[in-house]
Amino acid sequence: MIELFVSSFVTFFVVIDPPGCAPIFAGLTRDCPPGVRRAMAFRSVAVAAGILLFFAVLGEDLLRTLGISLTAFRIAGGIMLFLIALEMVFERRTQRRETRAQEVEADPEHDDVSIFPMAIPMIAGPGSIASIMLLMARSNGLQQSLTVLAALAAILVMTLLALLSAGFLMRLLGHKMEAMITRLLGVVLAALAAQFVIDGIMVSFEV
Repeated sequence: MIELFVSSFVTFFVVIDPPGCAPIFAGLTRDCPPGVRRAMAFRSVAVAAGILLFFAVLGEDLLRTLGISLTAFRIAGGIMLFLIALEMVFERRTQRRETRAQEVEADPEHDDVSIFPMAIPMIAGPGSIASIMLLMARSNGLQQSLTVLAALAAILVMTLLALLSAGFLMRLLGHKMEAMITRLLGVVLAALAAQFVIDGIMVSFEV
């Protein structure tokens, strides 16, 4: 169970990237009063948690309804996570997030950034949705499923803390340190994604 928790924790940490969400949130909310900023941080994480929990519980049934096998989803999800890892290594993901944040900031109608772009797609994006579905599909029994959900809960708490302390984190890490951490996490995610693909291929040949 400890191995499953650590594996799930690392996967969610790399994909959701709490330290990477902090500077985006700080930039989008820099003109907001502290109380409003805190409310948006809580709302962002709460909405993202609801979305991820939905796919964790009903994702497998959704795939079955669409006629998609878990093996196919493992391979497709692994490939998608691998592409996200490449973007992290070459900093394209960070640039895309910053561009999206600037577009939202330039639109005066988007005063509340808690739903878009923070909850969706920065926290509950394609990568995190694919990850929770993949990990839940690999879990055998209630205990393993709860272990995966516990890892997700831990990361969401970390994300909330990162958003609440966004200004401090930006001063502490700095842009260069953040870029280095992002690249290292990208390499880890690439290895995890490759393992998902390998698992899917092995199951396919066993059938």
